Amino acid sequence: MKQEKSGGILHYAGKNFLFPFILVTSCFALWGFANDITNPMVKAFSKIFRMSVTDGTLVQVAFYGGYFFMAFPAAAFIRKYSYKAGIMLGLALYATGALLFFPARQIGLFAPFLIAYFILTCGLSFLETSCNPYILTMGSPETATRRLNMAQAFNPIGSLCGMFVAMNFIQNRLNPMTTQERATLNDAEFAALRDSDLGVLIKPYLIIGIVILVMLVIFAISKLPKNGETGEKMHPLASIRRLLHIKHYREGVIAQFFYVGVQIMCWTFIIQYGTRILLQEGNYTGLERFIGGLLGADMSGGMTERNAEVLSQGYNIMAMIGFCTSRFICTYLMKFINPGQLLKILAIAGFLFVLGVIGFDSRMGLYCLIGVSLCMSLMFPTIYGIALEGLGDDAKFGAAGLIMAILGGSVLPPLQANIIDMGTIGGYPAVNLSFILPAFCFIVVMIYGQRSYNRTK
Repeated sequence: MKQEKSGGILHYAGKNFLFPFILVTSCFALWGFANDITNPMVKAFSKIFRMSVTDGTLVQVAFYGGYFFMAFPAAAFIRKYSYKAGIMLGLALYATGALLFFPARQIGLFAPFLIAYFILTCGLSFLETSCNPYILTMGSPETATRRLNMAQAFNPIGSLCGMFVAMNFIQNRLNPMTTQERATLNDAEFAALRDSDLGVLIKPYLIIGIVILVMLVIFAISKLPKNGETGEKMHPLASIRRLLHIKHYREGVIAQFFYVGVQIMCWTFIIQYGTRILLQEGNYTGLERFIGGLLGADMSGGMTERNAEVLSQGYNIMAMIGFCTSRFICTYLMKFINPGQLLKILAIAGFLFVLGVIGFDSRMGLYCLIGVSLCMSLMFPTIYGIALEGLGDDAKFGAAGLIMAILGGSVLPPLQANIIDMGTIGGYPAVNLSFILPAFCFIVVMIYGQRSYNRTK
């Protein structure tokens, strides 16, 4: 605490880490943008290529599969070279994947987009494997989890930008023809419509690719501290064996898998959930008219599928604003409440909100789904910080395991999509019942929070 008073959580051992913290934290916003411009693309690609929701979730499989497959190679690269080198290679792969959307559009098939997403997220895997543990080293070990929460608070700011771009520069500019209407087109009409929509979809990705290249140049010319880089010979197998014997780390990887799964499920399928609810309700609330006006929807007629999708994305943006606000609040509360205890409390609240999502077949369920985002705000960086606590140089490979756990965002959403595609189960909407999966995920996180709290008592 004395150290914090003398220089804050970004000052330690006579060093001020403010500039490197700001520069590295900018990457948190960049991968937040990539994550949340992608979630609505499940619906967009399903419509553009006339696919089922399950087929559309291949976007998430490719996206989060890149995280999984590149995490340990990233850790080995970082340990051999440096955190800065890992960040720069991550930015290069991120830019490459984004720019590959242009040739994918020229080919006009779904598979090249999946390859582009995979390469892009190989870059994100390098970034997250580098940036998260790097932030933990920029100050006192006692304030490491708070520092990571502070950096992660800028991730949803990037996410909000991604949602805004997805809504205003992709979804609102796609042809308004419904899924059912597209199914009636002949091959020539479908190809023309598909190519037009893909031309709209790729533009934001090409722009972000150029922005990432600029960031790569900035990192190349910036001097960053070599925290946690001992220069010792790499022994990855020995490091992994040690990690597997650390209970709070093993359990952290499992908790992170289920947390990322619940996050992606709730943010991806709010579009399907909200669209069904709003079409069923058939009318507009005053709040929805306001949101629709801001998002450029035509609210003069009744509720249409397009307006329901636009408003559902509006609710998703509200959820992300709540997520962002809650993360700053929770970071402050960690000064007074044990991280494991706070994690458990929020997991219980998230579980109760998900029960509301399942049980309410009305706008109340949609409001509960927004409430879920408030509870998720603390979880990723807190699980991350607890799991890496006391790992020393093994934290580099420990970080890789936690990034591999992001595979939960690839495995669990297709399972939920399979349930949604059933339409109804026993006469009840399948999209509601599909949220049983997020409820189970919150139980896993709650148990980890309690066990972490017990360990520190």
